[in-house]
Amino acid sequence: MQNMSTSPMNSPIPEERIGEFQSLIDVVARLRAPGGCPWDAEQTHESLKRNLLEECYETLEAIDEGEPQELAEELGDILVQVAFHADIAREAGEFDIADVLTAINRKLIRRHPHVFADGAASDARQVERNWEQLKAEERREAGKPEPSAMDGVPAALPALTAAQLMQDRAARFGFDWATWIDEFGDVLFALVNLARWSGIHAEDALRQANGKFRNRYKAMERLASEREQDFVALPLDGKEALWQEAKAAER
Repeated sequence: MQNMSTSPMNSPIPEERIGEFQSLIDVVARLRAPGGCPWDAEQTHESLKRNLLEECYETLEAIDEGEPQELAEELGDILVQVAFHADIAREAGEFDIADVLTAINRKLIRRHPHVFADGAASDARQVERNWEQLKAEERREAGKPEPSAMDGVPAALPALTAAQLMQDRAARFGFDWATWIDEFGDVLFALVNLARWSGIHAEDALRQANGKFRNRYKAMERLASEREQDFVALPLDGKEALWQEAKAAER
């Protein structure tokens, strides 16, 4: 935790190294070591979940406010969370910060063949599709079951965020509206007001809709797999037929 004392302190890190990532790792290790900070020493992965979530939201707020210095500070707070979880894992003999960095560096290189190999991507949407395909290939090579596009959308996400993320994932595989016309903010506001008039809790209603969408999408994927169809390659009308079939099966 931050020390709010105004008394002079000797920094454990030389000034010329204060901007290095390793210095953060060293500071956190010292805080959690015997003789360090009692609060820091007793933290676990579970106890820090709320802190990680709060720091992410504070970072989003700094981005919205357009304050570079605030953003730099909030990003630092997120790095502290990464360092804490890595140190807790190191202490338990599970992994350390080098494992974290090795995994993410390899993943970024492997999933950008259009930059680091002979792959091709004409635009950002193609990059997203390639990314998902590479993820699926990695799982197959590791002997893991074929994932659903809905997997990886955390159940603990706020309902609106989960709805947008699920729809974004579905759109990557061609299951999307052809066009949109309405003023989105006005439509959303009107829907919430209609829910209020009807005695419906909008958040709960959307959470239930998220569950239906997740289940139906997985059913579409399963039906396509059972019929040895390439779900991604199916035209929109083919996906729509599967959607209607999955929907009918619920009745």
